Amino acid sequence: MSDKVIRTPLELAYPNMIATSGGAGHVRLILNLPPGIELVSADNFEEWILDIKVLDPNPLYQNETYRLKFRFSSSYPIEPPEVTFVKTADRPIPMHPHIYSNGIICLDLLGTQGWSPVQSVESVAMSLQSMLTGNSKNERPPGDEEFVRGNRLRPRDIDFYYHDNTV
Repeated sequence: MSDKVIRTPLELAYPNMIATSGGAGHVRLILNLPPGIELVSADNFEEWILDIKVLDPNPLYQNETYRLKFRFSSSYPIEPPEVTFVKTADRPIPMHPHIYSNGIICLDLLGTQGWSPVQSVESVAMSLQSMLTGNSKNERPPGDEEFVRGNRLRPRDIDFYYHDNTV
C-alpha cells in the first residue's frame, strides 16, 4: 500500500516537509534537509529531534555531531519553537560563547523579537550550523555556571540581551 499524502497547515507553511500516513493513524514526516542536518525523530508536531554536524574544517567541531531538540507550541509558526542542544552519551553540547552548558542557546532568531513565521526547522538548524561554523572561541557565555545553576525558566521565557553578533 502506498503512502497517502496529508496536507497539513504545517506542511503548507513549510513546503520542504511532507507528511504521509503510515497507517493506524501514524504520521511520518519527511524533510528535505541540507547536508550535515539529519532528522532523528519527529513522531508528532510537539517535539522533533535533529542531529547537526559542522561540515567545514572548524577544529572546534570537527568530527562531532550535536543533537537539537525542537519543541513546538500550539502557536507555532507564529511563535518560535523552543530549541536547545541536548547532551547524550555520544552527543556533547557544543562549546560556543552563545550556548550554555545546559544546551540553552542565546540567539535572537529564537526569541520573540527576532523570530519570523517564515522561518522553518530547516532554516533554524542551518542558522545554528552556520553559527558553529563561524565560531573560533572555545568558551561558554560569561556567567555560564551561575546561569545553569540558577535558571528555572524555559528558554523561550528568558529575556536575553543580544549584544554580540560576531560569534
